[in-house]
This record gives sequence, structure tokens and C-alpha cells, in this order.
Amino acid sequence: MPLTVCFYEDETYKHFFPLALLRPVYVLRAGIVPLFRRSERYFSADSVCLVSRNQIAPLLAESFRDHPVNIIKRGGADVLFINGRLRSYGDLPKLAGQSTLSAVFTCNDEVAAVLFKAESLKAFPEIVTQKEFQELFRKESTNFLHSRTTATLYRYCWDIMADIDSEIRGDFEHLKASFPLPRKVKVHEGASLVNQDNVFLGNSVEILPEAVIDASNGPVYIGDNVRIEPHAAIVGPCFVGPNSVVLAGKITGSSIGHTCRVGGEVEESVFQAYVNKYHAGFIGHSYVGQWVNFGAMTTNSDLKNNYSNIRVTLNGELIDSGSIKVGSFIGDHTKFGIGTLLNTGINIGVCCNIFGGTLVTDKEVSSFSWGSSEKYERYEFEKALETVRKTAERRNCTLSDREAGVLEAIFNDSLTDEGIMNFNSG
Repeated sequence: MPLTVCFYEDETYKHFFPLALLRPVYVLRAGIVPLFRRSERYFSADSVCLVSRNQIAPLLAESFRDHPVNIIKRGGADVLFINGRLRSYGDLPKLAGQSTLSAVFTCNDEVAAVLFKAESLKAFPEIVTQKEFQELFRKESTNFLHSRTTATLYRYCWDIMADIDSEIRGDFEHLKASFPLPRKVKVHEGASLVNQDNVFLGNSVEILPEAVIDASNGPVYIGDNVRIEPHAAIVGPCFVGPNSVVLAGKITGSSIGHTCRVGGEVEESVFQAYVNKYHAGFIGHSYVGQWVNFGAMTTNSDLKNNYSNIRVTLNGELIDSGSIKVGSFIGDHTKFGIGTLLNTGINIGVCCNIFGGTLVTDKEVSSFSWGSSEKYERYEFEKALETVRKTAERRNCTLSDREAGVLEAIFNDSLTDEGIMNFNSG
């Protein structure tokens, strides 16, 4: 039977702020590919659709043009809605594949996935919206088979960071069969590649003398057009996305997005695209949004002196992370002045400008904040947008009207939940 897979957002997306302000959770990344693309390991889907909040759907469609957004093309197929927070697939592929009835699959009283069998969709047109599926579920949920699955769900951003090593390994193994050969690379004779069989170098990669790639403890995937400069060390498991530059320093167990510039020390962290960490300084156990700029010597703490669990303030609520290693969560377009020091477990919103060369003692910094812990002012929206545009132009990019619109909604605190799906009750 043909299968259409749809990834959706549920009401828990706010647990992933500030990273989920401009994108659904399922396009975040722990390994080499966005979370939703891990489904390729488990399902042979005829199509994959993305379902998101209506406000961010146009922005999502700009970034993922190969996938329909908030439009589900049935094609006579079974339709499997997968919670975008899915962490491990467990026995879900087996249960969904064997089910002869429409079914709800739960883990720890949360919905992991919902299967609509093609037979139940005969009254639907070929192109359907998530609202129509939601209404059908509300009417027919008592007729759905309810089944427990060993699949698990992410609850917070620090859960994603905890999976960096395992997800890079899993993605690398899955992608290995499709690695293109031959490739044009320039590896200087003075560079060192350790455990080279576990290293993938994309087209036009350039590795300069005294650079080291060490895949002894896990694979290293280097995307196309990456330049690795002298005295840079990349220690696996690690991913460096296309068009990035790695400068002197050390990257360990991290997932770096495309078109980033990374120097100094980065450990067990995820960078989205266009992050600029050109200078020395340490960032560890952190999740960093797009277009973030770290001034020279910007450094974060990811471990308390007493080794106790780190508590994170999220949407005003203090939450025990259950981990002794948690760094920073940094929203898109945020900038840091030179010498900025970030407290353990800090949560910083989008379009902030933080400076002063002192320790930022806050646990949570609101979006569009300007200044330091001593005194924050409200960043004027037009001035913030002007900086965003200038930053994009420096990388030969243009801020889209769609992204500007979402940023304005964040500034005005007018984001809505419209478009999320709730399969928790009939």
C-alpha cells in the first residue's frame, strides 16, 4: 500500500523556544540531516509532507521546496502523521506497517503518530489540509485502534543536544551508501586524517597543512566546498555543513550547519546555518540558531562548579534539565559583543544584541533585548530589521518578506498556535 508521511507540530512546540520560534521542531538537527529526514531510515514513503503553524508555513516552504507544506496529497495512500518531536522510532515502523486499521500510537501517554488508512479517506479529495484530517480524527477517534509504541519523544532542546553523537553516527551510516564518488578534494600533505575510512569529504573540500580530522571515536562528515584552515582540529562524531570555513581551534562532537565560520572551541553543540564564530572563545553543549554572531572571546559555561543538575528557565518556568552539562540556547539573528560571558543554561531569544564584556547572569533573555544584565532596553524593530538585512547581504543573501513578517509577529508577541495538531482526544 502506498504511504504518505506527514510530520506535524503539537502544542509542546513552545518547549523548544527560542529555536522553534521561526521553524518547527522537526527541522531542527541533531546529526547530519533535519530530524524529519531520519524517517528515510525506517519508512519507504511515496511522499513526505510538512505540517506546521500557519504563521511560519510560508517561511518553511521557502527552506524546504521539495516537500509540500500544509498540503497533503493523498494519492490513494495510507497517511501516517508523525509527531515532529519523535526521538527514537522504536517499533513504530513495524506497528504502522502491520496495522490493518486506522490507529493511534502512544508513548508515555503522548501521541507519537496517527495512521489514517486509505479506506477511511475515500470521501476526501486528493489534496487535503491538516484541518480536515483533524476534524476527521475528532469524529472517528473512537474507531481508531490505540496501540503503545516503544518510540520516544523529545521534550526539550537539551534532549536533542544529548543525541548529537548517536544521530551523527546513524545519519552517516544511512547516507554512506549514497556517498558520491569520485570527488574533487584538496588535502595538503601536511594535514592529518585519522581513521580515514570513517571520514567523508564532499566535493571541493580543501584541507590546509596542520589541520587534523580525527574519526577515531566516530565518523566525520564534511560537506561540499568546506575549507579547513591550519591548526583546526575536527574530532568525530562531527558534521560540518557545505560552504563553511573551519578556523584554528577544535570542534568536537558537534553538528555545524551550512555557510558557517567556526573558530575557537566548540563542543557537543548544534549550529544552524550562517553562524559566525570566527574568533577564539568556547561554546559547549549549546543549540545556536541561524545568523548568530559571536564576538571575540564570547564564552559560555556548560557545567556548574558543584556538578549539580542545570536548571533552565523556559517561557518563565524554571525546569530541571536532568543533566549536569547544558550550555546556551540562542535564537536566530542574535549578536554578542567581544568578551561576553554566558551563564550556564541560559535561554536567549531572537534578534538580541548583548554586549558589555561581563557575565550575563540572566537565565532567560527576551527576544529583541539590547544591552547586558545590568540594563536591557527594547531593540527598536526597524533598527533590528536593518541589522538583519545587512547581515544577510554580507553573505549575498536577502531577508525575505516572509521572515520579516514572522520576526515582526515575535516582536509584537502575536504568534498564534493556528495550524498545530492535537491528537490527544477525540
